[in-house]
Amino acid sequence: MKGYFSCALIFLSMASVLPVQAAPRELVYSPKQGVLCDKHTCADSRGVSKKLTEKYLGKQAATKLFSQGDFDLTEFTFMNGIFCDTKERLCRKDRYYGTNNQRSPVSDKYTKMLFGK
Repeated sequence: MKGYFSCALIFLSMASVLPVQAAPRELVYSPKQGVLCDKHTCADSRGVSKKLTEKYLGKQAATKLFSQGDFDLTEFTFMNGIFCDTKERLCRKDRYYGTNNQRSPVSDKYTKMLFGK
């Protein structure tokens, strides 16, 4: 009985240090139509928004984002690499140009989520 109790204690102590696996969450998500967020920023069809970032991610996230100095609010790249440009009203697979000096392909999914087209 003593050996069984020792094994049970060892097993329980090992289980308590194992990481908890949460369901994977999209790096970029839409909390409502016309808004996209990742864990650092939220934007709408006008660009990166302090108000939306604060609403969906909290005041601390908004303060951190907007304390980084001036930056172009109309062009932004999310954590998953998706690049959106509010002047073009498009989101692209990434922000890079190819060898032919062309922009990356349009992401229909994220363009529709952000701009509704």
